[in-house]
Amino acid sequence: MKKTFLVLIFAPFLAFASGGELHLDKAPDRSGDDAALQRGAKLFVNYCLNCHSASYMRYNRLKDIGLTEQQIKDDLLYTAEKTGELMRISMQRDDAKVWFGAAPPDLTVIARSRASENGTGPDWLYTYLRGFYRDQNRPTGWNNIAFENVGMPHVLWELQGEQVAHFAEKADGHGNMVKHFEKFELVKPGKLKPEEFDDAVADLVAYLQYMGEPMAGTRKTLGMFVLAALAVLFVLAYSLKREFWKDIH
Repeated sequence: MKKTFLVLIFAPFLAFASGGELHLDKAPDRSGDDAALQRGAKLFVNYCLNCHSASYMRYNRLKDIGLTEQQIKDDLLYTAEKTGELMRISMQRDDAKVWFGAAPPDLTVIARSRASENGTGPDWLYTYLRGFYRDQNRPTGWNNIAFENVGMPHVLWELQGEQVAHFAEKADGHGNMVKHFEKFELVKPGKLKPEEFDDAVADLVAYLQYMGEPMAGTRKTLGMFVLAALAVLFVLAYSLKREFWKDIH
């Protein structure tokens, strides 16, 4: 279990990076991939659940993505005793405010919250979690391209490694020069290769999406059946209408 202190993750406003509008990287859609969701759940429990709760999510819902109750107990049940319990943490909000200045937010519906704000919830999360870079001017030593002056340290740095951000001064069209992000440079490799880390973050984002609406897959499937049934009913209704009105000109 990684014991890291996470602060002020996922603020409720759209961040702008270094004077320009943030470019969001497209998050792979793995919402229907149970294996990816299982890997994302493991990452969430090991790297996020120390400080961030998911207090509207029960451990036993993970059986919906293919895990057995025994697998949940063996691999994921660190902050609870029974699989029917909620994904809560022991840290109290009042204590967190004293220690960090703000209580780390609950992450159960963070993907849906982001999506409701700007329609790009998964893309923002995917960009944010991959966008940390070294900045010695920050108290934690980290900054983020998607959330400038973020208060949270880079919880996944052991996996990604350390990267620095390169900026250039560019005109903003109003006679001002602003700092514009150009690229990242990996200066210290992590445990994962860059493409492996991107895959891991995609799994984590998929799990964050799943927590926000565990029944999303079922809802979409039912929606397709409903549309198909309505299409059949439309054909029958139209045929009946033609039969009733065939002698009326």
